[in-house]
Amino acid sequence: MNIPEDRQYTSAHEWVLRDDAGVLTVGISDFAQDALGDIVYVDLPDVGSTVPAGETLAEVESTKSVGEVYAPVSGSVVAVNTDLDDNPELVNQDPYGKGWIVKLAPADDADFSVLIDAAAYGTLVSEL
Repeated sequence: MNIPEDRQYTSAHEWVLRDDAGVLTVGISDFAQDALGDIVYVDLPDVGSTVPAGETLAEVESTKSVGEVYAPVSGSVVAVNTDLDDNPELVNQDPYGKGWIVKLAPADDADFSVLIDAAAYGTLVSEL
């Protein structure tokens, strides 16, 4: 299982990568995409929408089930991966790259303490 060390994770299997401007790219982990199976549709939020931490940010539909992608922190959606409209399988093929889901501008009071590093996430999924 691939768990890049350059990003942080949530216990709900989202990954977060912060850029130099503080914008967060969010996707689902390799573990999550594997558990879901073949992804056939991604329901993306509207750019400009705001979401509280822990609330549903997007939905990922696979041949097995529908999974929710939760906001890792409170923030505003500044971009969505429209490539997923025609190619939802990118989440399976490249979950940490071309399969990203949204970009969030964190709220001023965003709580980053819920995010864990790659080692802690690796321990979490090894116990499942």
